[in-house]
Amino acid sequence: MRKVALPLSVIVAFLIIMGFSSRVGLGEQFPACAPSCTGVVDKAPGGSFVVEIAFKNTGATEGTWSVSAAFEGEKWIWSGTAQNLTLKPSSTKTLTWTGNVPLNASIDTVARLITYYDDSYKSLNWWIHVVPSAELSITSSTVK
Repeated sequence: MRKVALPLSVIVAFLIIMGFSSRVGLGEQFPACAPSCTGVVDKAPGGSFVVEIAFKNTGATEGTWSVSAAFEGEKWIWSGTAQNLTLKPSSTKTLTWTGNVPLNASIDTVARLITYYDDSYKSLNWWIHVVPSAELSITSSTVK
């Protein structure tokens, strides 16, 4: 009986490990965004996107910053042009960048939105997930 229990437990452990490693939900691909993963946008290589970021001067005096946005991942990056931002205390302004996913971005890779201002940066909860631009649809079928 003991000989059967050991192989069975090994098989069960193997199946559990395989089950976890084969899951490809957004929470596994983008663990930082789990559980909701609402900030993941699918784009094909070359696909266009628009980034809008609202800023507020929470200080007591007027300030001027050089601000840029970038998508950074292990396999690809995109960098927006730096913009100057001047705000009076308690004032807000939204800056906009437009860009395209690099044509050589590999399918199923991701990059996270980062904003840079002066000597600081902030990682935001937005990711671009690169998907294939080709899509297959079935137009008809026959069984005889």
